[in-house]
Amino acid sequence: MADSTDTTVYHLAPAARWEAWPAAMPYLPETYAQDGFIHCTAGADLMMRVANAHYRDVAGNFVVLVIDTAQLTSPLLWEQPAGAPLAPLFPHIYGPIDRAAVTAVRPVRRAADGAFLAID
Repeated sequence: MADSTDTTVYHLAPAARWEAWPAAMPYLPETYAQDGFIHCTAGADLMMRVANAHYRDVAGNFVVLVIDTAQLTSPLLWEQPAGAPLAPLFPHIYGPIDRAAVTAVRPVRRAADGAFLAID
């Protein structure tokens, strides 16, 4: 299980939003204004479970941003998901994702029914 000593976290983003975001600007997902932080996971397996639980019915291509937490200027906190006191801690970024912190952008393969299969 991942924990607060991990220096790499993952953020799932709609490919179209990531690709259209100005390269000179730190990235913010569409849900940032509503949530107040950026949802992330530690580990590819957990990312696929979260994607299938929350985004399976969302159409379109997705990418995973691989983030080096040491390169973030925004605070990162490891927190329990709301309403899930027995769940593992998840990394939440309280501010934009610096472009320098994104070490890779990996496409996500999906099945015809929308299931997330793997991070390429």
